Amino acid sequence: MAVRIRMKKFGRKHRPYYRICAMDIRRPRDGRVLEELGTYDPLVPDTDARAVLNGERIAYWISVGAQPSDKVQVLIKKYGAGGTHVATQQAALDRLAQSRRRPEPPPPMPKAQKPAKPASEEGDRPAKGRRKPGAERPKEAAPAAEVAATADAAAAADEAATAAEAASTEEKS
Repeated sequence: MAVRIRMKKFGRKHRPYYRICAMDIRRPRDGRVLEELGTYDPLVPDTDARAVLNGERIAYWISVGAQPSDKVQVLIKKYGAGGTHVATQQAALDRLAQSRRRPEPPPPMPKAQKPAKPASEEGDRPAKGRRKPGAERPKEAAPAAEVAATADAAAAADEAATAAEAASTEEKS
């Protein structure tokens, strides 16, 4: 089986990202891989931090006859084991890791306790929000004088209605 070390494309439109993989030569570009050997992100602003390679595994695959593609050959020469830019790559990766770290958020502020309402204020207003299904609406307590007045008015209205009915039946007969 002929093995090639090449880039496998990921990402989305206008946002490419590549994995450097050992693949069978007959497989398509984004096909099944034998082993993933590193990554290459062309959108990282620091050029030396774009490629991250596993030098030991790349050396193994080359020793068993794998052929790197042209682009991967350049990356191996620069950033592989014993590459020309390994020291600058490590410094660039350290800078990138520092910029990705977020400062710790400040500790949460303790909540201030609200003063308790007096008992007389609590019953004055009905509760806000939805009621549970089947729950009865709380009834407000009416003063006894108002209840008595409304009861007297209702009784007087009933008596007047009865008297009016009796008068109308007498006229008809």
